[in-house]
Amino acid sequence: MNHLFKIVFAVFSITLLNTAVNAQKKPNIIVVFADDISARELPIYNSSQWSIPPQGGNTTDPKYRAETPVMDKLANEGVYIKSAWGATICSPSRAMMMTGRYAHIHKWWHLKDRGTFINKKGKKVHTYPLYESSPHTIGHIAKAGGYATYWAGKTQIDGVDKFGFDEGCFTPGINDKKNPYSDFKILQTKVNGKRALINTDTGVQVEYYQQFGWYWKPHVELMNHPSSKNKFQYWPNTPESKASYGLNTFGPDVELDFILDFMERKHKEDKPFFVYHTTHLGHDGWDFFSSDINKKTRQKWPGTPIVKWENGKYTRTEPNVTGDKGNYNTHGTVTEGGIHNHVKYLDYQLWQYVEKLKELGIEDNTILVFCADNGTSGYGKGSVKVQQGPHIPMIIYAPGLNMTKKGAQDVLADVSDILPTIAEVAGVKVPDNYELNGKSLIPFLTTNQTEHREYIYTYHMEKQLIRSKNVLIDGNGKTYNVSEYPENLISFPVIKNLENGTKEQKKEYKMLKSILPKFDLHATEHDAPINGIGEISPLKVIK
Repeated sequence: MNHLFKIVFAVFSITLLNTAVNAQKKPNIIVVFADDISARELPIYNSSQWSIPPQGGNTTDPKYRAETPVMDKLANEGVYIKSAWGATICSPSRAMMMTGRYAHIHKWWHLKDRGTFINKKGKKVHTYPLYESSPHTIGHIAKAGGYATYWAGKTQIDGVDKFGFDEGCFTPGINDKKNPYSDFKILQTKVNGKRALINTDTGVQVEYYQQFGWYWKPHVELMNHPSSKNKFQYWPNTPESKASYGLNTFGPDVELDFILDFMERKHKEDKPFFVYHTTHLGHDGWDFFSSDINKKTRQKWPGTPIVKWENGKYTRTEPNVTGDKGNYNTHGTVTEGGIHNHVKYLDYQLWQYVEKLKELGIEDNTILVFCADNGTSGYGKGSVKVQQGPHIPMIIYAPGLNMTKKGAQDVLADVSDILPTIAEVAGVKVPDNYELNGKSLIPFLTTNQTEHREYIYTYHMEKQLIRSKNVLIDGNGKTYNVSEYPENLISFPVIKNLENGTKEQKKEYKMLKSILPKFDLHATEHDAPINGIGEISPLKVIK
């Protein structure tokens, strides 16, 4: 009996060891979710036009073409999706990414058009929380699969500690009116009884929106950092960080420093990690270094630290900004404004990611996804015309995934696909009765499957956009032939009469029209269900 017990114990021990080894082999996952960047801003998409500073619009001037040697490499050695969609504007796209669902479920129809919700106290609140409508978020799914989870950057979502993330670095944080470290704010107040916005650095009234600076001299708040005794803590939070913080502190650098530290800590713990990096880069921001407050001429995209690609690596010029109260001198250490420089800085940060993965020896066991939430401000953001609003870049780099595809992929994908992709990689089963609108990309990436999904869809308040391989119906109800991309990625021919269309176009149009009613609930089911969502089955770990 004792001998049998030893055999059973030995088998049990080996099983536990194998389970631990398999858990360690789960690939790390990094999702870099950029802000307001159309596919056309990346040279890899080969558009004949891109955006021009200071306020956006179209240009063919190579001076304003982003330089992206790292994105080019990742896209060509990995894959990039030619027809990837987000929503038309920030919040709905972030809801889609976080939940893997469309607005007919989560009710985030637009930036300021969100379903109401009756909370447990019987009080009506003006935003239906995503963690209430969709409790199986990307953070919860990764955690269920055994991942350490980190969220950094922009949130635009309340209750950041309710989405399954262990730690976070938010720019700005959730309590930034009280942040004592930065006066780079645009604060809403009243002047002579009327609403006014004041630049607190200069005291000057401006035409803008309330904003807590996230680029230079940023507002930063940490969540559950190991060095802190509190769940949330403002940064800088140490004598060293307080001494170095100031005009030369660039928010995207702060985010990435904390991310890379997290990655290294979790690697030392032999724990797979999931990083959700919602960078601000690409989004407009008040340029506190500039004295131009004219709405028509001021710079939409503040400059970044200068980076240079040479001999296969990036070098960065240390910023040297001096001055105070609106009178600043960058001493040639900050770029001019423009989204092209934001995209270039993203390229630099992706290089930093890859270099860190190589340093840790885990490049071949990491999946890196780069995409954006919606189109570029001044061109696509908020547009329901053709696919200007939702057409985004999407790059997937995973050298250890044994992908069967490489380079440009003429298939359809949207940001709702990221959640089920994470679930499949993490070995987590989402309940069959829990509706997901996304579809895992893993089968397409790793098999001989030639298509990913039949259609992609998005929403803009009561308007809907949907497309298939050959047909697009935009938010204005116009139908387009999208079988081939035009040079500028947007000037698709209108299909005025489907009777003269191809067999494929007629078939796809009929399919798209049959799908739309399922999601068209803005008028009839705008708010949270009165009786709640019912019992939700738990996630299951399948491997």
